[in-house]
Amino acid sequence: MKKVQLQWALRLLSAIILLQTLYFKFSGAPESIYIFSTLGIEPYGRFGSGIAELLVAVLLLIPKKTWLGALGGIIIMAGAILSHIFVLGIEVQNDSGFLFGLAVVVMLSCLVLLYWDKEKISNVFKTK
Repeated sequence: MKKVQLQWALRLLSAIILLQTLYFKFSGAPESIYIFSTLGIEPYGRFGSGIAELLVAVLLLIPKKTWLGALGGIIIMAGAILSHIFVLGIEVQNDSGFLFGLAVVVMLSCLVLLYWDKEKISNVFKTK
C-alpha cells in the first residue's frame, strides 16, 4: 500500500512541476524567452518543449501509461539538465538554481517510476 501511495506522490509531484512551467512557456514569460533564446531555439523550442511536457504530465497520471510518461520525463529532463550544465549555468537569471533543482527532482522521480514499472516495459517488448 505504501508503494502505491509513493508512486502517486511521485506522479503528482512530477506532473505538477511540469504543468506549472507551462504557463511561463506558453505566455512568453521573459525568463522562458531568455532561456530558449540562449539555447538558440526560441520560440519553437519553447513551444515544442511545452507541448512535450504537457504530454508527459498527462501520461504520468495514467497508471497504465506511467512508464511511458516517466521515460519521456527522463529524456526531457536530461535535455534540461544538460542545457543548464553546459550552456545556461545552474543559476539562471538569479533564480539560485531553482529551475535546475526542479529538473533534477522530476528526473529522479521519473527514474524511480520507470524502475517500478520495469515489468510493464518488458511486457511491451515481449514477442508473442
